[in-house]
Amino acid sequence: DMFKAAGYRIGPSEIENCLVKHPAVANAAVVPKPDAERGNLVKAFIVLTEGTQRGADRDAALIAALQQHVRGLLAPYEYPKEIEFIDALPMTTTGKVQRRVLRLMEEERAKNAA
Repeated sequence: DMFKAAGYRIGPSEIENCLVKHPAVANAAVVPKPDAERGNLVKAFIVLTEGTQRGADRDAALIAALQQHVRGLLAPYEYPKEIEFIDALPMTTTGKVQRRVLRLMEEERAKNAA
């Protein structure tokens, strides 16, 4: 599941483990997002905990807080440049996150944008 972003090797599980330590995060998945300049960007899909307030202003503040949380615990290049909140992550029958599904979704979005 490792990928390169701006020349750095990124292990998504380390970033996911860091994100789920934040009190607002119930679950997280990290995938590469295709980027013409850097090759890939680090993108996180986040499932919020019950009761976490949402809204445009709160989402922006929460994204900044989550990025700062990761920056404080991991290398500066590992923080998610983009965060998307979703209701549920795609899971296997054994309960593992299907990063492949999210990765393919991002690749499809990049093709449609180009």
